[in-house]
Amino acid sequence: MTHPTPQDLISRIDRLNVPEGQLALWSLGQSGFVIKGGNTIFYIDPYLSDSIEDIGGPRRRFPIPADPSQIHHASAVFATHEHMDHADGPTLGPLMQASPQATLVTSWEGRDVALQAGVPEDRIVVPVLGEALKLGDLTYTAIPAAHYQHELRETGHARWMGFLIECGGVTVYHSGDTIVIPELLDALKGKHIDLALLPINGRDFHRESQGLVGNLWPGEAIELAVLIGAKVLIGTHNDLFDGNRVNPGMLFDELDRRAPFQRCHLLQPGELYLFAE
Repeated sequence: MTHPTPQDLISRIDRLNVPEGQLALWSLGQSGFVIKGGNTIFYIDPYLSDSIEDIGGPRRRFPIPADPSQIHHASAVFATHEHMDHADGPTLGPLMQASPQATLVTSWEGRDVALQAGVPEDRIVVPVLGEALKLGDLTYTAIPAAHYQHELRETGHARWMGFLIECGGVTVYHSGDTIVIPELLDALKGKHIDLALLPINGRDFHRESQGLVGNLWPGEAIELAVLIGAKVLIGTHNDLFDGNRVNPGMLFDELDRRAPFQRCHLLQPGELYLFAE
C-alpha cells in the first residue's frame, strides 16, 4: 500500500467539503483520528512521532502519517489518557503551536504531558465525567473508561476516558483504551451513537507480563457496539506495533458469529471514511 505523504493528507482534509449530517474520519493509526464536520476539524489521540521507539520501545509498522508542526487547522485536540500513544508530548507541543486556535481536552495526567511539551495551561481543559460541554461547533462529553481499573477522583475527573462528540449532526464515540465496565454502559445508555471507535487488540498474560495493558477483544468490541446501538463500528488500536495486535481477521470472524449485519470497518493509516446519515 502507498501511504499518503504528510503534506498530502493535510491538504486532502482541508479540501474536503463535509455537509451537515455527514462526518469525515481519517485514520492516523493506533487510536488516532482526524475528524471533520462542516468547517470543524478535530484530532483524537494523535501519535505523530517516534517517541516510543526513541526510549527503547517498538518501531512503527508504517510511516508517520502527518507532521504535527504543519497541522494548522485543528479546532480541538482530545487525548483520552497519558500513555504516549495517546497523549504524546512531541505531537501535542508542535500541533498546539501550529493550531493556536485549538483547545486540548484531556485528563489531569494528560495535562501534565502537555504542559511539559509547552502547551499553555489556559488552552487545556480537564473535563468532569458526564458533563456535556460546548467547544465551537462541537459538543463533547467525557465517558468512563477502564485500563483496567475505573480510576476516578473525588472531583469527578477520571484518569482513563472516552469521548462522546457531536459535530455536524453526527455523534461519534471514541472509547480510548478500555475494557467493558458497568460505568461505561450506564454513561452510554440511551445515547444516540452513529460511529463507535473501539480498540480490538485484546489482552493476555504474555503481553501483560511485559507491561502492556490491553483492551477489548474483537468479540467484546462487537458486543459493545451492539449494546450501545452504534450504527457503525470502526476497530482501532491494532495496527501500529507488531507485539501488541491480533490478526485483524478476528474482527470479521467474530462479526459473522455475533452480529453479521452490524456495519463494521478497519481503516488503513491515512484512509478516509465518510459517514452519511
